[in-house]
Amino acid sequence: MEHLGFPNESAEYRAARNALLDAEMALRRQTEEVAALRRALPPGGLLKEDYLFRRVGAYQREEEVRLSELFEGRPSLILYSYMFGPERDEPCVGCTHLLDGLDGAARHVSQVVPFYVVARSPLSRLVAWARERRWPHLRFLSAEGNTYTSDYFGNTAGVTAAMREERGYEPGKNWDEPMINVFRRDGDGVRHFWGGELVYAPEEPGQHHRALDVLDPVWGMLDLLPEGRGEFFPKLSYR
Repeated sequence: MEHLGFPNESAEYRAARNALLDAEMALRRQTEEVAALRRALPPGGLLKEDYLFRRVGAYQREEEVRLSELFEGRPSLILYSYMFGPERDEPCVGCTHLLDGLDGAARHVSQVVPFYVVARSPLSRLVAWARERRWPHLRFLSAEGNTYTSDYFGNTAGVTAAMREERGYEPGKNWDEPMINVFRRDGDGVRHFWGGELVYAPEEPGQHHRALDVLDPVWGMLDLLPEGRGEFFPKLSYR
């Protein structure tokens, strides 16, 4: 295929770049194929229970809200499980850098689908952190007091005994995971549509922290570099 040519590039470079372009086009096709498979999933399980969360409501008043009330008249709902449980002094660095990027995206995504960030910490703590982080577009739900996080695998407490043994998880030891879940209205009920199970899938060599790459602009940009991601990992602050 005749394509672009940049100033002073060699024939060797162009041949290799065209081969890479073929691979990029194939990846683009596969990305859409995966999205089509996701859209074609049969109905998922009905919501285990209509979980009660706490959020900031009208006039900045704290209020209780059921999961079924979060749809705002839309057919779908996205919930991201933030690794910021009450036992943590600071939130997960990986989650936080991802939310830095998603805060800007949330301004646009919310025109199509409600998007909330869920964590087990008290709402006041989440709101204070969002203010410090300067996240004007992200909306938070406190899952303090309910079992949403473990039921939908934002925490390893819900993992089966067989899977715990297979992965070598210590008995009685649990931690939060960056799980993202999509729910769908179905008549008068709510069904689970899709969850980011890749978070729990075995990793390939050198593929750590790749489960949410499709949402992560930081890793996408660094993958463009000749040196790749290297040993870099985000921090909460670079001061």
